Amino acid sequence: MCDFNNLSDEEKEKYHNLFLEKADAFGGTNFFLQLLEGIRKHKTHPLTAKHSEFKFSRGNVRWEKVIFKDKLNLLIKTRVNESKNGNFLPPKEDKSYKSVMSLVRALAPIKFTVTPKNMNDGEGFTFKAFDKIDEETTRLNPLFDALFFCSVDTIKKVLSYKV
Repeated sequence: MCDFNNLSDEEKEKYHNLFLEKADAFGGTNFFLQLLEGIRKHKTHPLTAKHSEFKFSRGNVRWEKVIFKDKLNLLIKTRVNESKNGNFLPPKEDKSYKSVMSLVRALAPIKFTVTPKNMNDGEGFTFKAFDKIDEETTRLNPLFDALFFCSVDTIKKVLSYKV
């Protein structure tokens, strides 16, 4: 998802519509981009927060379970492989298969809730970290990827994409 230029036109349009919908639910494109910039400026990665929450001036992001640094590091490493293979899960023969499956089992049930500070700005939205395609294929949810990993410039491209 973070390599927006290499996506097909259908995928670009799909992501554009998805992100516009979520940005509107958070108060608009500018507030959504401010959330992303706030997450990027945070000293430590927000996913490792002790209280499973990231607060900033326009709202907050909450999740149900603490994510430890070792899981985050594995997530970042595996995320790179997903963009190459189209699947977050490595082949079953791969040495890292068990640890990645453990990561997916740990993070898959966690629900992330994005809420604006002023409820007049929107109702917010929720999402999970992974999209399970089938028994063999799991992908990072594009919202999760965008919020915590993609560059702000990439998300600006997605939001300003002309269909």
